[in-house]
Amino acid sequence: MSKKFQNDINNLIEEFNFKGDKKFKLIVLFGLLGDFDSFEYAINLKNFIDNHQDKNLDIFALAIGNQKGKNKFCNFTGFCADNLIVVSDNKIHNNLKISEGLDIGLGGWINMLLMLSGINSFKTIKEVIRGYTGDSKAKQIYSDLDKIDFLKFLKFSGDSFKKVFGDGYLRPFELATFRLNNMNEIIKNWGDYILHEKYLPQRGASFLLNDKNQVIYKFFSSDVLGYSSNMRDPLGFLSDLIKE
Repeated sequence: MSKKFQNDINNLIEEFNFKGDKKFKLIVLFGLLGDFDSFEYAINLKNFIDNHQDKNLDIFALAIGNQKGKNKFCNFTGFCADNLIVVSDNKIHNNLKISEGLDIGLGGWINMLLMLSGINSFKTIKEVIRGYTGDSKAKQIYSDLDKIDFLKFLKFSGDSFKKVFGDGYLRPFELATFRLNNMNEIIKNWGDYILHEKYLPQRGASFLLNDKNQVIYKFFSSDVLGYSSNMRDPLGFLSDLIKE
């Protein structure tokens, strides 16, 4: 860990008051608020907190966006608005050497579409396919009692997955349903979530710090739908590292 990198993290904490009072601190840099990864990661973190797994952990995040987008993002994902900072560009991402994604000079839309097709984003296709085929080694998303409003024209409950595919694992179409609902929210509010299309390819990063603000874990994303080193258990690194 270079001294400059640690200093950059310390400056980030000071600038945005990412202080906290718990033993560990997670700082997440999303790309755009309207990025697929931002939505999915934020919802997973919200569920992590709901399950009382954050007793030793303060969670802070920064994203590219504006206040209106932030309000909608937090309302949809459940992520705490007090712990989310929005900025107007990717200067902080660049300073921390976070991947800007693909850039072939034809604009953010083209770059993003190419990344979604797997170009310079090698794990994306595998992750998309997993959303439809399911994964016996990953946890299920929906409980039997969850009410799912699929793109506003098909409503069903979580036990529909159980009736067809069983339970206790990530069922076929379950992750795809979750992601399509997130995508629908982004498309409906595109102007609020996408501050500028040139930032569409911008990837994110995660930094876990101890009580001395020393970085003990870091992950830099380079793929769309690749915000964790282990997408089967995206927050597994927290469970492993924030024990008493």
